[in-house]
Amino acid sequence: MWWNGFGKSQEIGMGLTGFGVFFLFFGMILFFDKALLAIGNILFVAGLSFVIGLERTFRFFFQKHKMKATGFFLGGIFVVLIGWPVIGMVLEIYGFFLLFRGFFPVVVGFIRRVPILGSILNLPGISSFVDKVGDSNSMV
Repeated sequence: MWWNGFGKSQEIGMGLTGFGVFFLFFGMILFFDKALLAIGNILFVAGLSFVIGLERTFRFFFQKHKMKATGFFLGGIFVVLIGWPVIGMVLEIYGFFLLFRGFFPVVVGFIRRVPILGSILNLPGISSFVDKVGDSNSMV
């Protein structure tokens, strides 16, 4: 274990998730390239499964109150895979925000403690937007 506290499968998962995010970003930069987006989606979901385990991944996505979000997220992945990348990414991003909106307050709180990024988030126009995003109840 080169990373304190992680097992081999979690290390592999972090790598897969990182590559997935890279391919998704690169696919969007290159005008929604279908192949890159498909590879990114597959790597992201596989990496998430490796990091938290198959059972916990399944339980996370298929909770009753998250079924709408899961439908949009996985439906968006399916739409990207069948060849409509722009529509698929819109569905996927909406589903992602619905699924992970509970984590946004934690992320915003963490970023506010980072020296340079925290200063940027406290600027007048950005601060009100970040406060809305950081409030998990406002994103319904």
